[in-house]
Amino acid sequence: MTLKVSEEAVSSRAVIDPRAGFHTKVVVRWSDMDAFQHINHARMVTLLEEARIPWLFEDAAPTVTLRDGAVIVDLHVRYRGQLRHEDSPLDVLMWVEQVRAVDFTIAYEVRPGGASAASAPAIVASTQIAAFDIDTQRLRRLTAPEREFLERWKHG
Repeated sequence: MTLKVSEEAVSSRAVIDPRAGFHTKVVVRWSDMDAFQHINHARMVTLLEEARIPWLFEDAAPTVTLRDGAVIVDLHVRYRGQLRHEDSPLDVLMWVEQVRAVDFTIAYEVRPGGASAASAPAIVASTQIAAFDIDTQRLRRLTAPEREFLERWKHG
């Protein structure tokens, strides 16, 4: 699924609109590059993490409680095009695909900086994240406020 984002949304630092998805920019560091002069596949996973932190762990977000315990359950990254250092900052669009009792799945589209929102993404990805209780070392149920927040960002 591809979400449509206005050109105004693409030009801003972060757009926080559940109907359009969470849109932000992520700066590529020189150390994110590999010997082939594109972003290393493992570093892309880190860049995806850096994109979702301001969305989910913002002090005012109900999901800030996940700072105290969350684990990655599943991760899929499809590379459809190369991204290079000069494509920085990357445009990252995220939304929630699924919310369940203890986990949720985030979808991502990553484009070179300055690319049109209508252009094909270079990276499409998804991350399944589960709420985790550090003290008991067990998964925990998402709270009602966490679920409500995540459901607002759900598309598809």
